[in-house]
This record gives sequence, structure tokens and C-alpha cells, in this order.
Amino acid sequence: MVMNRNLDADTVVEKVEILHQRIHERFPERNLTRLSADLCVLAQEARQTAAWIARPHTALRVAIWGVIVVLVALIVAAFVGVSAPAGPIDYAELVQVIEAAINDIILLGATILFLLTAESRFKRHRALQALHQLRSMAHVIDMYQLTKDPVRMLGSGPTTASSPRVDLDAFQLTRYLDYCSEMLSFIGKIAALYVQDFDDGVALAAASEVQSLTTALSQKIWQKIMIINAMVMEGQ
Repeated sequence: MVMNRNLDADTVVEKVEILHQRIHERFPERNLTRLSADLCVLAQEARQTAAWIARPHTALRVAIWGVIVVLVALIVAAFVGVSAPAGPIDYAELVQVIEAAINDIILLGATILFLLTAESRFKRHRALQALHQLRSMAHVIDMYQLTKDPVRMLGSGPTTASSPRVDLDAFQLTRYLDYCSEMLSFIGKIAALYVQDFDDGVALAAASEVQSLTTALSQKIWQKIMIINAMVMEGQ
């Protein structure tokens, strides 16, 4: 039996929606619930955009090749239409003719290359825009967990008027942080969807950066979870 080695966009969307439901049931009044709803929207958009990126765009390719054929035909017609000199041509004129021909060929080649990579550049632009949204979402999630300090659960030390509220017990805080970590993990999975069927170096590097970011942020969260677990064990 051959297992599917590719991420399934429908499965990712389903899992993100389940995570949103879990967060809503646990923390219905928290902003984290609304943030997870935004993540659901990003996952749904990723499913559509990733499919658009992976799909060959026949109409665009036909148009590009049509323009290339016209350009080549015009260059060929220009060369064919050049009349031979009536008399002998000297060395300087020959060099000028060859140089002009080389410049035209180089320009034509650059234009053809630009046209042939147009589809890839359009797709790259869409992918980079989406990956930028995911990167911003990861930083927002990190902002939500920054004020969740496990040590403050002990109630040690004075608080100030600007100190964040301590309104979660050890279990609730662990769940809150775990939800943040799961959301970061799904952001990495969504980023992978965009480049799964798009072999573009720039997009692959951007997706890798998003995954590295979410991994690093998740590690910080799990350090807090480990501190909470240690505190609970000491209190037993």
C-alpha cells in the first residue's frame, strides 16, 4: 500500500477548524478564539491559492507563446528584408552589422526569457503575499502568549497597575499555551501547502523561513509549559 506523501489541503483546513472549535469551547471570550477563526480563513484561502499555483495556466501560456512567435517572425523578417550591399563592404561596416545582429539576438533572448518566466513570477508573487500573511499571523500569536508568565501564577512579587492579569490556573494556562503552539504548527503546514507543488527557489526559501519562525516561537512556548508542569509536580 502506497501512502500519500503530500499534505492534503482539505485535511489541513479540517484540522484547523477543529482546533478553532476546541479553543472556542475552552476560551469562548478570549481573543485567541477570534485569532483561531482568522487562521481558519487563512487555511481556506491557502487551499484555493495553492491549487491555483499548482495548476498550469493554459491561456497564459498560449498567449506567451503567441507573442514569442510574433517577435521571432518580426526579427526573421527584418533580417530577410535586409538587402545585400551593392559593392564590397569594409571591415568596420561588417563589425557594425555583426554587433547590431548580436544585440538584437541578445535582446530577443532576454525578452523570450522574461515571457517564459511570467507564469512562474505571477505564481511567486501570490505565494509570497500569502506567506507574508502567515508570518504576520505567527508574530500575532507570539504577542498573545508573551504576557502568559508561569511564574506569576505563584503570586510572588508585587504587581503594578500595568501588570497583566493572572486569571488562568495552571491547567488553563497550559491549554492556552498549547493552543498557541498548535496554531503555530498549523501555520507551518499551511506555508508548506503553497510550495508543495511549486518548485520555485524564492517561494521555497520564504516558506522555509516561516516554518523556522514558527518552530522557534513554539519552542519558547513549550519552555513555559515545562515550567508549569514542574511547578505542578512540586506542588503535589
